[in-house]
Amino acid sequence: MRTRTLLTLAGTVAALTLPLAGPASAADGTVLTTGSVGGTAVAAGEVLTAPLASGTAATFYSSATGTSGISCTSSQFTATVTDNPGAPGTATESVSAHTFDAASCTTNVLGVLGVTSITVNNLPYSAAVASDGTVTVTPAEGSTIQTTVVLRTLLGSINCVYQAPSLSGTASNDDNTINFSSAQFTKVSGSGLCFANGYFTAKYAPVTSGGETVYVN
Repeated sequence: MRTRTLLTLAGTVAALTLPLAGPASAADGTVLTTGSVGGTAVAAGEVLTAPLASGTAATFYSSATGTSGISCTSSQFTATVTDNPGAPGTATESVSAHTFDAASCTTNVLGVLGVTSITVNNLPYSAAVASDGTVTVTPAEGSTIQTTVVLRTLLGSINCVYQAPSLSGTASNDDNTINFSSAQFTKVSGSGLCFANGYFTAKYAPVTSGGETVYVN
Protein backbone atom coordinates (compact mmCIF):
# COMPACT_ATOMS: atom_id res chain seq x y z
CA MET A 1 0.00 0.00 0.00
CA ARG A 2 1.04 3.60 -0.40
CA THR A 3 2.45 5.85 2.29
CA ARG A 4 0.04 8.36 3.70
CA THR A 5 0.31 11.70 5.37
CA LEU A 6 -1.26 12.32 8.70
CA LEU A 7 -1.40 14.25 11.66
CA THR A 8 -0.88 15.08 15.04
CA LEU A 9 -2.13 14.31 15.26
CA ALA A 10 -1.41 14.52 14.51
CA GLY A 11 -0.48 15.08 14.53
CA THR A 12 1.35 15.38 15.68
CA VAL A 13 0.91 16.09 14.38
CA ALA A 14 1.56 15.07 14.06
CA ALA A 15 2.97 16.50 15.00
CA LEU A 16 5.49 17.79 15.57
CA THR A 17 8.57 19.04 17.38
CA LEU A 18 11.07 18.34 20.19
CA PRO A 19 12.09 16.55 23.39
CA LEU A 20 12.58 17.63 27.01
CA ALA A 21 12.41 16.46 30.63
CA GLY A 22 12.04 19.70 32.48
CA PRO A 23 13.58 23.13 32.20
CA ALA A 24 17.32 22.82 31.62
CA SER A 25 19.83 25.41 32.72
CA ALA A 26 21.46 27.05 29.71
CA ALA A 27 22.54 30.56 30.62
CA ASP A 28 23.83 31.51 27.18
CA GLY A 29 22.31 28.69 25.11
CA THR A 30 19.28 28.43 22.86
CA VAL A 31 16.00 26.59 23.40
CA LEU A 32 16.90 23.85 20.90
CA THR A 33 20.35 22.25 20.88
CA THR A 34 21.89 19.12 19.41
CA GLY A 35 24.15 16.54 21.04
CA SER A 36 23.25 17.35 24.63
CA VAL A 37 21.42 19.74 26.91
CA GLY A 38 23.18 23.09 26.42
CA GLY A 39 24.89 21.73 23.31
CA THR A 40 25.17 23.15 19.78
CA ALA A 41 22.40 25.59 18.83
CA VAL A 42 19.98 24.44 16.14
CA ALA A 43 20.00 27.05 13.38
CA ALA A 44 16.87 28.46 11.76
CA GLY A 45 16.23 26.55 8.56
CA GLU A 46 17.45 23.21 9.90
CA VAL A 47 15.10 20.27 9.30
CA LEU A 48 13.96 18.08 12.20
CA THR A 49 12.60 14.56 11.81
CA ALA A 50 11.38 11.83 14.15
CA PRO A 51 9.85 8.37 13.74
CA LEU A 52 7.54 6.69 16.21
CA ALA A 53 9.41 5.53 19.29
CA SER A 54 10.49 1.92 18.92
CA GLY A 55 7.79 -0.56 19.95
CA THR A 56 4.99 2.03 20.06
CA ALA A 57 1.99 2.84 17.87
CA ALA A 58 0.16 6.00 16.89
CA THR A 59 -3.53 5.57 17.65
CA PHE A 60 -6.71 7.40 16.65
CA TYR A 61 -9.42 6.07 18.96
CA SER A 62 -13.10 6.88 19.37
CA SER A 63 -12.70 7.80 23.05
CA ALA A 64 -9.94 9.08 25.30
CA THR A 65 -9.85 5.88 27.35
CA GLY A 66 -11.05 3.25 24.84
CA THR A 67 -9.25 1.05 22.31
CA SER A 68 -11.66 1.15 19.36
CA GLY A 69 -10.30 2.89 16.28
CA ILE A 70 -7.09 2.93 14.24
CA SER A 71 -3.53 1.94 15.17
CA CYS A 72 -0.38 2.49 13.06
CA THR A 73 3.11 1.28 13.93
CA SER A 74 5.08 3.26 11.33
CA SER A 75 5.03 7.05 11.17
CA GLN A 76 7.37 10.03 10.88
CA PHE A 77 7.10 13.81 11.04
CA THR A 78 9.19 16.55 9.44
CA ALA A 79 9.50 20.16 10.63
CA THR A 80 11.75 23.12 9.85
CA VAL A 81 13.03 25.40 12.62
CA THR A 82 11.90 28.99 12.01
CA ASP A 83 13.21 30.62 15.21
CA ASN A 84 15.42 29.37 18.05
CA PRO A 85 15.87 32.09 20.69
CA GLY A 86 17.91 32.01 23.87
CA ALA A 87 16.76 29.82 26.74
CA PRO A 88 14.48 30.06 28.55
CA GLY A 89 12.13 30.86 25.72
CA THR A 90 10.00 29.38 22.95
CA ALA A 91 11.32 28.00 19.67
CA THR A 92 9.07 27.84 16.62
CA GLU A 93 8.88 25.38 13.75
CA SER A 94 6.93 24.82 10.54
CA VAL A 95 5.49 21.29 10.36
CA SER A 96 5.48 20.36 6.68
CA ALA A 97 4.87 16.59 6.66
CA HIS A 98 3.61 13.72 8.78
CA THR A 99 3.56 10.29 7.14
CA PHE A 100 2.10 6.93 8.08
CA ASP A 101 2.82 3.62 6.36
CA ALA A 102 -0.55 2.25 5.25
CA ALA A 103 0.68 -1.32 5.61
CA SER A 104 1.28 -0.72 9.32
CA CYS A 105 -2.25 0.49 10.11
CA THR A 106 -5.05 -1.70 11.45
CA THR A 107 -8.59 -1.00 12.64
CA ASN A 108 -11.07 -2.75 14.90
CA VAL A 109 -14.07 -0.52 14.11
CA LEU A 110 -17.19 -2.63 13.60
CA GLY A 111 -18.12 -2.73 9.91
CA VAL A 112 -14.74 -1.41 8.72
CA LEU A 113 -12.41 -3.70 6.76
CA GLY A 114 -9.29 -1.52 6.69
CA VAL A 115 -7.68 1.89 6.41
CA THR A 116 -6.99 3.28 2.94
CA SER A 117 -5.39 6.57 3.96
CA ILE A 118 -5.07 9.22 6.64
CA THR A 119 -4.26 12.68 5.30
CA VAL A 120 -3.44 15.80 7.26
CA ASN A 121 -4.94 18.76 5.45
CA ASN A 122 -4.05 22.47 5.57
CA LEU A 123 -0.31 21.99 6.12
CA PRO A 124 2.03 23.53 7.05
CA TYR A 125 1.21 23.98 10.73
CA SER A 126 3.14 26.06 13.24
CA ALA A 127 4.69 24.39 16.27
CA ALA A 128 5.90 26.19 19.39
CA VAL A 129 8.29 24.42 21.78
CA ALA A 130 8.77 26.08 25.17
CA SER A 131 11.67 25.57 27.56
CA ASP A 132 9.32 23.85 30.02
CA GLY A 133 8.59 21.11 27.46
CA THR A 134 5.19 22.37 26.35
CA VAL A 135 4.48 21.77 22.65
CA THR A 136 1.63 23.59 20.86
CA VAL A 137 0.64 22.98 17.24
CA THR A 138 -1.59 25.52 15.47
CA PRO A 139 -2.87 26.00 11.90
CA ALA A 140 -2.45 29.12 9.78
CA GLU A 141 -4.70 32.06 10.67
CA GLY A 142 -8.24 31.45 9.46
CA SER A 143 -7.57 27.73 8.98
CA THR A 144 -7.95 24.63 11.13
CA ILE A 145 -6.06 21.44 11.87
CA GLN A 146 -7.86 18.85 9.76
CA THR A 147 -7.43 15.13 9.15
CA THR A 148 -9.23 13.05 6.53
CA VAL A 149 -9.46 9.32 7.18
CA VAL A 150 -10.51 7.03 4.32
CA LEU A 151 -11.84 3.63 5.44
CA ARG A 152 -12.76 0.50 3.48
CA THR A 153 -16.12 -1.10 4.19
CA LEU A 154 -18.25 -3.82 2.62
CA LEU A 155 -20.23 -1.05 0.93
CA GLY A 156 -17.15 0.76 -0.40
CA SER A 157 -14.93 3.60 0.80
CA ILE A 158 -16.05 6.24 3.28
CA ASN A 159 -14.39 9.54 4.14
CA CYS A 160 -14.26 10.71 7.75
CA VAL A 161 -13.13 14.32 8.25
CA TYR A 162 -11.97 15.53 11.67
CA GLN A 163 -10.90 18.98 12.89
CA ALA A 164 -9.21 20.54 15.92
CA PRO A 165 -8.40 24.20 16.66
CA SER A 166 -4.95 23.26 17.98
CA LEU A 167 -3.00 20.37 19.52
CA SER A 168 -0.99 20.20 22.73
CA GLY A 169 1.85 17.84 23.55
CA THR A 170 4.92 17.46 25.74
CA ALA A 171 8.61 16.94 25.10
CA SER A 172 11.13 15.12 27.29
CA ASN A 173 14.91 14.96 27.35
CA ASP A 174 14.73 11.80 29.51
CA ASP A 175 14.22 9.62 26.44
CA ASN A 176 14.27 12.30 23.70
CA THR A 177 10.57 12.04 22.95
CA ILE A 178 7.64 14.19 21.95
CA ASN A 179 4.26 12.93 23.11
CA PHE A 180 0.65 13.55 22.20
CA SER A 181 -1.87 12.00 24.57
CA SER A 182 -5.55 11.74 23.58
CA ALA A 183 -5.47 14.97 21.55
CA GLN A 184 -9.13 15.46 20.58
CA PHE A 185 -10.53 15.90 17.07
CA THR A 186 -14.22 16.40 16.26
CA LYS A 187 -15.92 14.84 13.22
CA VAL A 188 -17.21 17.47 10.78
CA SER A 189 -18.35 15.08 8.02
CA GLY A 190 -18.67 11.38 7.32
CA SER A 191 -21.02 8.41 7.62
CA GLY A 192 -22.29 6.77 10.77
CA LEU A 193 -19.29 4.43 10.72
CA CYS A 194 -17.07 7.45 11.43
CA PHE A 195 -16.83 7.92 15.19
CA ALA A 196 -18.00 11.31 16.46
CA ASN A 197 -14.66 12.18 18.07
CA GLY A 198 -11.12 11.01 17.40
CA TYR A 199 -8.40 10.98 20.07
CA PHE A 200 -4.80 10.97 18.79
CA THR A 201 -1.99 9.47 20.86
CA ALA A 202 1.61 9.04 19.70
CA LYS A 203 5.18 9.03 21.01
CA TYR A 204 7.95 10.14 18.62
CA ALA A 205 11.65 9.56 19.26
CA PRO A 206 14.34 10.48 18.74
CA VAL A 207 13.93 13.93 17.25
CA THR A 208 17.05 14.62 15.20
CA SER A 209 18.64 17.33 13.07
CA GLY A 210 21.32 16.19 10.62
CA GLY A 211 21.57 12.91 12.48
CA GLU A 212 22.12 14.59 15.88
CA THR A 213 19.61 14.23 18.71
CA VAL A 214 17.75 17.43 19.57
CA TYR A 215 17.26 18.64 23.14
CA VAL A 216 15.09 21.36 24.69
CA ASN A 217 16.68 23.79 27.16
